[in-house]
Amino acid sequence: MTTNTSLEERLAAVEAAIAQLQKQVAAPQPTNWLQQITGSFKDEPAFEEVLAYGQAIRQGDESILEVQDEL
Repeated sequence: MTTNTSLEERLAAVEAAIAQLQKQVAAPQPTNWLQQITGSFKDEPAFEEVLAYGQAIRQGDESILEVQDEL
């Protein structure tokens, strides 16, 4: 296998990449799962429907569930 890049240059590139990965692993950023998913359902009609069902149930209107059972 002949390439224009010497073995030493390729090894140096691999070592640099490994060093960068080690830095990322050594100091992980604290992640908040809620912040990661916030907005992921934006403009999703099904999610809006779920919210409407939840609100109806909380307000005591469980008839909305009976309509769904009939479908």
